[in-house]
Formats: sequence, structure tokens, C-alpha cells
Amino acid sequence: MVKLVCFDCGQTNRVPQERLAAGPKCGTCGTPLMDGKAHEIDAETLAKAIRTDEAPLVVDFWAPWCGPCRMMGPEYSKAATALKGKARLVKLNTEQHQKAAAQFGIRGIPTLISFDKGRESARQSGALPAAQIEAFALRPSGAKG
Repeated sequence: MVKLVCFDCGQTNRVPQERLAAGPKCGTCGTPLMDGKAHEIDAETLAKAIRTDEAPLVVDFWAPWCGPCRMMGPEYSKAATALKGKARLVKLNTEQHQKAAAQFGIRGIPTLISFDKGRESARQSGALPAAQIEAFALRPSGAKG
């Protein structure tokens, strides 16, 4: 069983590992848990997902005024679709959640941070194409680069 936090209601769900690619839904609100989309979330939901999720979680720290962030947006969405059932991709607006950005030491945007079992496992700054985002999301825990 794999624990996943619902990005809509915040409820923790347990999903059989073999069902991750089948589009599991939240037992409380019915929202898809691994739907292949990059979800915009708030700092509180992010904190809970980092603590709880047992699937790879990749966060795009971005801002609406940032040109490279806007350029990477469609690529991030493509990567989320390709990673359906393998990883969850979320976005955190650093303008709206400045404390969270400071907490994670975000110095430049866009910055991607991968979390594995509650810990930061990788960090990458700068706009990336979908293929590199996918490789970043699936890199083994502790890999450098």
C-alpha cells in the first residue's frame, strides 16, 4: 500500500502499489490522486504531502511574472502526463506562498525539488524540457545532478 495525500481535501489515502497507474481516487472526495496533471497547491497541502506521500513528489516553485516559469509550464504539464502512475507533480506559486519559498531556500525560479519519503532528494533550477523533467522525477534517491 502507498500513502497519497489528496490535493483537494487533504485526506490521506492508501492505494495498492499496482493500482497507481489505474487512476485511483480519494476515498473522501473522489478526486483523482494520480491523474497525470500538474496540480497547483498551497503551502499547507505541500507540507502534508511531503510528510505523507510514499510516491515520488516533484514540486515546481514558480511565479506568474517569471518568463522562464511560464515557458516551462507546458513542458511540466507534458511531464506530469508522461509520469502518470509513477510520480506526482505539483506547483507552488512563490508569490502567494513566500514563507514556503523561504523555508525551502528558493533563490531562483523555476526551481524543481524532488521529495522521497519526506526528504528532499534532488534539486534543479532553471527551465527544463519535459524529457529532462521526467528524468529528474525518476532519478534514484540521492543521485546528484
